[in-house]
Amino acid sequence: MSGYRVLVVDDEPQIQRFLRPALTAAGYEVIEAGTGAQALKAVATAAPDLVILDLGLPDMDGKEVVKNVRGWSQLPIIILSARDRESEKIAALDLGADDYIEKPFGIGELTARIRTALRHRTREDGGVTEISVDGLHIDTVRRLITRNGAPIHLTPKEYDLVLMLARHAGRVVTHRALLTSVWGPAHADDLHYLRVFVGQVRGKIERDPSTPTIIRTEPGVGYRFVGDET
Repeated sequence: MSGYRVLVVDDEPQIQRFLRPALTAAGYEVIEAGTGAQALKAVATAAPDLVILDLGLPDMDGKEVVKNVRGWSQLPIIILSARDRESEKIAALDLGADDYIEKPFGIGELTARIRTALRHRTREDGGVTEISVDGLHIDTVRRLITRNGAPIHLTPKEYDLVLMLARHAGRVVTHRALLTSVWGPAHADDLHYLRVFVGQVRGKIERDPSTPTIIRTEPGVGYRFVGDET
C-alpha cells in the first residue's frame, strides 16, 4: 500500500466504479464525493493526500472547488476534463490545479500523474535546489545550468522561463502562468512572445530542438518540463 488517500470527485457512477477498484489495486485508499459541497467537506474532514476532480459537478463549477481549496491548502488537485472543455481546463490550472487528464483516459496514465503530483508536493515542501534530466542539470542556488558539466548560457529571462517550468517538473504550466511569472501581468496574453522564447530555450538545452524531450508542448494549454527534482 502507498499509504496515500485519494479523493475522487465525480458525479458519474461509471467513473467512480472504474476508479475505485483501479486506484485501490494501485495501493491508494479511495474516498468519494459526487458534488462540490461533498468534496469541500471531505477535503476538510477526511484529510486526503490528493484530489481527482471533475469540472462538471451538479451543484457548483469544479473551478470553484479548486479556488476554495487553494484558499487554505496546497493539496494536489488533478482535473478530469472532457476534450471540448479546454478553456475551463486552463482556467482550473490557472486557479491552482496541479495537472489535468482528458476523458477517456487509461488508469496507467492517471496513476503516473498521481505519482508525479504527490512527488512534486513532497519535494516542494522540502525545498528544491537541483533539477536534472537527460544530461541537463539546473542548480537553482547558483542560477547555473549545465549539460554534462558544460555551462549553458541563457539570458536572465530564458533562465527564469526554464526555472519556472523545472520547478513544476512533470506538471503542465499554462501559457498565462508562464507569461505572468516571467514577464509580468501586462504580458499575460502574449502567446507568440512565449513561443519565440521557448523556441530559443529549446535550441540551447535540448539535444535535438526539432524533437524536444525536456520541454514538452501541451497543445492549447502550455508546456510541461520532463525531469526529476532533487
